[in-house]
Amino acid sequence: MKTRTKLLLAFAFLVVVALVLGAAFGSEGQNTAYKPQNEFRLDSWIDLPGPFDINKAVLYLFLSAGLTTGTMLYIANRMQARPNRVQTAVETLYTFMRDNLAGGNMPRSMARKWFLFVGTLFLFIWFNNLIGYIPLPTNSEETFRFLGVDVPSFALYAATANISVPLVLTLVVWISYHVEGIRAKGLVGYLKGWIPAGVEGAAAGPIFVIEVISHFVRIISLSVRLFANILAGHLLILFMAGGLVVLLGLAALGVFTIPLAVAFFLFEVGLVATLQAFIFATLTAIYLGGAVAEEH
Repeated sequence: MKTRTKLLLAFAFLVVVALVLGAAFGSEGQNTAYKPQNEFRLDSWIDLPGPFDINKAVLYLFLSAGLTTGTMLYIANRMQARPNRVQTAVETLYTFMRDNLAGGNMPRSMARKWFLFVGTLFLFIWFNNLIGYIPLPTNSEETFRFLGVDVPSFALYAATANISVPLVLTLVVWISYHVEGIRAKGLVGYLKGWIPAGVEGAAAGPIFVIEVISHFVRIISLSVRLFANILAGHLLILFMAGGLVVLLGLAALGVFTIPLAVAFFLFEVGLVATLQAFIFATLTAIYLGGAVAEEH
C-alpha cells in the first residue's frame, strides 16, 4: 500500500471518529468562562514582605537551580577512570560547553575564566525549559481532593515563559560584558571601540549613537527571544491539547488537535528547549568576547 493511500485512510478514519463524537456529544457552544491565559498568571502562594512572594515561577526556579547544582555534584562525586554511559554523556556536554560555547566565541584566556558562567547559564536555562514540559501540581485555581487536602491540579508551566526571568538573566549578561570590556580596555578605550576603525569626523557621532542603541536593543532581543519561544510553545500545546475544544465546545475537534498537541510537545522537548538555551548561552559568549576584542 502506498504512503499516500495510508495517509488518506488515516485521515478518513479521523473524520469518521470526529463525526461519531460529534453525533454523540454534539456542541455545547462557546465557553466564555474558560480563560486559557490564566495558566500563566502568577498567583501568590506565600506572601512575604516586599516583592518576594512565593509563586509557581519561584518554585520552578528553585527546581532548576537544584537540578543544575545537584546533577553536576552527583556526577562529579562519581567520576571513574573508565567512564560509564552517564559520565561519557556528561563529559561530552562539558567539552561542548567549554570548546564550543565558550572557547569558540571568546579568547582562550577569557574562556577559561568565563566558561563556568556560560556553562551554568546554559544548564540553568536548559533545565528550566525541560521541566516546563513535565506536568506538576501548580494550578492553584483548580484543585482536587487528595487524602482530605486540596491539591493544585497538574499543569505545564515554565519560569522562562515569564518575561521577568529571561529579563533578569539578560541584565546579568548585559552588565557582565560591559564590566569586562571596561576592565580590559578602560572606560574611554571601551567606548572608543564602539566606533569602527576608519570612521572619523562628523560620521563618528551618529555611528556611536547607533551603537549605544544596539546595546540596549540586545536587552530586548536576548530576553524576548527566550520568553517568546517558550511561551508560544506552551500556548500551542495548551490550545491543541484541549484548549480549543473547551473554548469552542466541540468534542469532535479533539480528534484533530490532540495529534497536533503531541507533535508540538515532542518538537518543543526535542528541539526548542535545548536550542533556546544554546542560543542564549552562545550570544552571551559572543557579547563577552566582543567586549574585549581589539576590533569591536
